[in-house]
Amino acid sequence: MRLLLVEDNERLAGLMAGGLARAGFAVDAFGSLEEADAAVAAADYDLILLDLGLPDGDGLAWLKAFRGRSQGIPVLVATARGGLGDRVSGLDTGADDYLVKPFEMDELLARCRALLRRPGSCLATVLTAGNVAFDTVSRRISVGGRAIDAPRRELDLMEILLRRAGQVVTRPVLEESLYGFNDEVTPNALEAHVSRLRRRLAEAGADAAIHTVRGVGYLLRAEGAA
Repeated sequence: MRLLLVEDNERLAGLMAGGLARAGFAVDAFGSLEEADAAVAAADYDLILLDLGLPDGDGLAWLKAFRGRSQGIPVLVATARGGLGDRVSGLDTGADDYLVKPFEMDELLARCRALLRRPGSCLATVLTAGNVAFDTVSRRISVGGRAIDAPRRELDLMEILLRRAGQVVTRPVLEESLYGFNDEVTPNALEAHVSRLRRRLAEAGADAAIHTVRGVGYLLRAEGAA
């Protein structure tokens, strides 16, 4: 899942981006609304984390304009403005959730996961296909109830494919979800992740497999599924 973080406090942005990355999210962090506009024009995000007091404008005004052209991406406002009027105004303007600073990283992560479970974004906390399961909270893959180890990128790939099990996920969608702007990505990185994840699943006895749709992308399907 790829997140856009808009936060001008460099220290806080670094802490948030680090915690989100360790939880398995690909994060692009920017400190201004101008950069946020450029980011949403250049990439597809699954979730936006938005501060309100930004150096080049008010995040609430940006959110109102953003909602006028994009309804589908959930937005979590993370701000020091904690008054009742601020919270009501934020939610009425289009925020899907509102978190007042200071906050604990665990709560931020839980709120992100909750937003991503909403219909239209994602589904349950445990995703399954055949005997393959992925726990989005603990970020563990299991096959037939037995946990298998995998590095972060493969966990992210597993989650994306499971959330769209039975559907073709295009290569651009996968790459945009897996990698941020600052990630160094080799031309064959995606193929390498897919290949290693396929091998892990096969060795564990999975009855769901990743299929290549030539020229388009990849599809995860349980054997025997239509």
